[in-house]
Amino acid sequence: MPFESVKQVLDSARERMDKVVADMQHAVSIIRTGRATIHLLEPVRVDYYGTPTPLNQVATLHVPEPTMITIQPWDSSQIRAIERAILESDLGLNPSNDGKLIRVPVPSLTEERRKTIVKQLHVTTEEHRVSARNVRRDCNDALKKMMTDKAISEDDEKRGLDEVQKLTDASIAKVDSVSKAKEKEIMEI
Repeated sequence: MPFESVKQVLDSARERMDKVVADMQHAVSIIRTGRATIHLLEPVRVDYYGTPTPLNQVATLHVPEPTMITIQPWDSSQIRAIERAILESDLGLNPSNDGKLIRVPVPSLTEERRKTIVKQLHVTTEEHRVSARNVRRDCNDALKKMMTDKAISEDDEKRGLDEVQKLTDASIAKVDSVSKAKEKEIMEI
């Protein structure tokens, strides 16, 4: 997308970096800790009459206690399909049902499993840092192109590059703080 002003480049950078931070927050919300959360089941897809459907679109999810998730299917004939989807999801969860309600106990994590999850978190964090840097690169390239096309002055280019760097630093700091908070939550016993 060709930009016409430094302000457009900076607005684009701000918007895209906000998306990187929001994506990081979403990514860490589905990482398992020792606590039950309905976000834990977001990746689960249920075979709903031949169509892979997100679990939250075929049932009501609740967290009645810190180590339990309950699932109330809207169609009780789907209980087996929901249980199968949870078992096949590689989340390490073992659902049970009473004919109307599915209970999913969330076992506490072992120290080794916590460390593995933290390593995965670090990989996710680095991916989001790289995304922020890619936004910086794209915006810097746009500013340099505008400079070579004589659309902006050297001073405007310099100010724009400095502002993009500040946005990048702030975005990476937010990603790191989200990561540190999640790591602390994972390592809590």
